[in-house]
Amino acid sequence: MKILLLGGSSFLGRAFASEALSRGHQVTTFNRGRTAADLSGVEAVRGDRDSAEDLARLVEGRHWDAVVDTSAQQPAQAAATARLLRDRVGHYTLISSVHAFADWPARAVDETSPLHPCPADTPPGQEFSASLKAGCERAVLEYFGADRALVLNSGLLIGPYERGGRLPWWLERMARGGRVLAPGEPGRPMQLIDVRDFAAFGLDLLTAGTTGRFLTTAPPDRLTYGEFLAGCAAVAGGADVELVWVPDGQLLKEGPDSVQPWSELPLWLPEEEDSAGTWRVGTGRAEAAGLRCRPFAETARDTWDWLRRREAAEDTEPDGRKRGRIIHGIEPAKEQRLLAASA
Repeated sequence: MKILLLGGSSFLGRAFASEALSRGHQVTTFNRGRTAADLSGVEAVRGDRDSAEDLARLVEGRHWDAVVDTSAQQPAQAAATARLLRDRVGHYTLISSVHAFADWPARAVDETSPLHPCPADTPPGQEFSASLKAGCERAVLEYFGADRALVLNSGLLIGPYERGGRLPWWLERMARGGRVLAPGEPGRPMQLIDVRDFAAFGLDLLTAGTTGRFLTTAPPDRLTYGEFLAGCAAVAGGADVELVWVPDGQLLKEGPDSVQPWSELPLWLPEEEDSAGTWRVGTGRAEAAGLRCRPFAETARDTWDWLRRREAAEDTEPDGRKRGRIIHGIEPAKEQRLLAASA
């Protein structure tokens, strides 16, 4: 097949490009060329999807069997692209998010759950909000219709080339060894999907011409927080790693050593009413359609291998910040104070 990737060089787009090339497809990527190099073997077209001139240059003389949109953040972006491609592409796969659902993360969601009420014609330049993904979905469906569009609502993606820095942070923390602050409860469930498994499933559906909506993340109850941290320690840590579990309440106490959930200790969320559905995303439809998820140990190993071999240029954003790491993360001195207080 001839496949157009909107994005195609960084993390999710790279995973789609790699998987598509390995299956023998012809791949065109459209991006600004600022994030990472395109994979060898793709036709790389440089441009900004917010530029009408760049989009017109992309489609000039070209047609594709399918498009995978990994980069739509604004409904106006999705609408402009879908409007231009509707007569040049047979099938549109939009990568959306669980953020599109109005009930998430407070409650469990599945494909029938209501979306945020964001319209397809939302003006451009909106400040980030979870509702924008729902508007992107409506924009694509407006131009491609339900019989030519596939929506994949992604859960939390991890794996090699991760730019969010959640799994990489924990791997690098385990590599420093010693007593490691483990937040909350070891039995708390998680739903994390390897980006390569996500891309493989998406391409399976795309090549079959499948339409509709699929919540796409790892099935519930496959991984706990304790297993996640133990897996990171087994891959990157030494024999001296000791996980020290500290209850939510102690970490959330007011004061200078209060810990910010999710950012200071990645993927940690206390059990609170407004986040009760975070790891309760229904994946039954995706599983029935053939979703396969590799063991977390494999993802951790491959991500650690990538972290140790990545080039300096790959590791740095244009503004000098490190790629693949969260901006904050808990300070070592603060972690040590909390560990001492828990003894």
